Amino acid sequence: MNKRTQVIGGLVLLLVAIAITVYMTRWRNASEGPGAGFRKGGGPAVSVHVATARTGNIDVIIDALGTVTARNTALVRTRVAGPIVKINFAEGHEVKAGEVLAEVDPRPYKAALEQAQGQLAHDAALLAISKNDLDRYQTLLKQDSIADQQVADQAGLVQQYEGTVKADKANVETARLNLEFSKITAPIAGRVGLRQVDIGNIVQPADATGIVYITETHPLFVVFAVPTERIAAIDAKWRNGVAIKVEAYDRDGKTLLATGSLNGTDNLVDTTTSTVKLKAIFENKDGALFPNQFVNARLTLETLSGQVLIPSTGVQRGTPGTFVYKVNDDSTVSLQLVRLGATNGDTTAIIDGLSTNDRVVTDGTDKLRDGSRIDIAGDAPSGTPGGKSGRKGGWGGKPGGKATEGKSGSPPNGDAGSHHKRDPAGNAQ
Repeated sequence: MNKRTQVIGGLVLLLVAIAITVYMTRWRNASEGPGAGFRKGGGPAVSVHVATARTGNIDVIIDALGTVTARNTALVRTRVAGPIVKINFAEGHEVKAGEVLAEVDPRPYKAALEQAQGQLAHDAALLAISKNDLDRYQTLLKQDSIADQQVADQAGLVQQYEGTVKADKANVETARLNLEFSKITAPIAGRVGLRQVDIGNIVQPADATGIVYITETHPLFVVFAVPTERIAAIDAKWRNGVAIKVEAYDRDGKTLLATGSLNGTDNLVDTTTSTVKLKAIFENKDGALFPNQFVNARLTLETLSGQVLIPSTGVQRGTPGTFVYKVNDDSTVSLQLVRLGATNGDTTAIIDGLSTNDRVVTDGTDKLRDGSRIDIAGDAPSGTPGGKSGRKGGWGGKPGGKATEGKSGSPPNGDAGSHHKRDPAGNAQ
């Protein structure tokens, strides 16, 4: 019985050993399969596109969401009461300062002016008569033919009529102004909006809606906010008279709408967002900007020269940090950690980790591991060193492209492909 137990135990141990061997073999094959990466220098070659690092200039810009604001906005109101008899403007059109926009019935104000003028003429005649009487009384007084009291009374009457005539002149001027105000004019030059009244409507100076809004559209302002840590550099340049270029793009960040310059800075920090508001001015001669429109503002802070530049698609992010796949002379790649500088949608400056003429993989990185063999697209499948990218026209366009300040988040034209963000073990980040 004891011998039989020993045999059974031996068989069990043998089966366990066989199971462990099978499991380890399958695990090793799975870990060495194409989905799990390659041992350094092993495995089939991966077809990739590459680009060569170049030296060039790059603009450091700060992106922000901005709002277009009119330089001046005016609500046109009537200054006299009455029915509207004419409307002389077309909605949405440009008007000049002083242009007649609408007219209130002028007849009551013409009549009031004539009445005031008649009263002035009446009182002016009385003043002239009283002055003649005063002259005659003063002559008689010198001849001792009239009492002093009568002369003094006549002098007071002259002063009274002089005051009356002065008041009449003011009434005439008021009536004349009211008649002029019956023609409602544009206080500023700009673009009129939708009218708030129609012909025949009775308007009053106290009406809250007014006649129409006018916004000055040439020039326009764009107000946007920048991070607090950047305001010192911006303010220093602006106060020294350096022209700081600001561009306005559409909401997608792809179409340039207008180019202007920094016009002013706010004097305090918004504590809720830790930002400072800036204001840029745009001539807007072509009318591309519209008041209250949302735009992407791009402020050019400075231009960096002599930078090592690569396509943004070559930059990878994973567990080791920020890295690129650098192409070696033996048609393999090495994982190279880099430190980024300024970047924009298709161009990134490398501060440390690469040199000019180094080649990096820009497409096909999702199948690469440190030491993987590669076939550069467009070359012979042998993987001969020094192959060129199969893409026409190279990368990045002209040197000196615009850039955004390196920070978290994607710029308007940023690179953000999930297949570019894997760690060396092949795990998506």
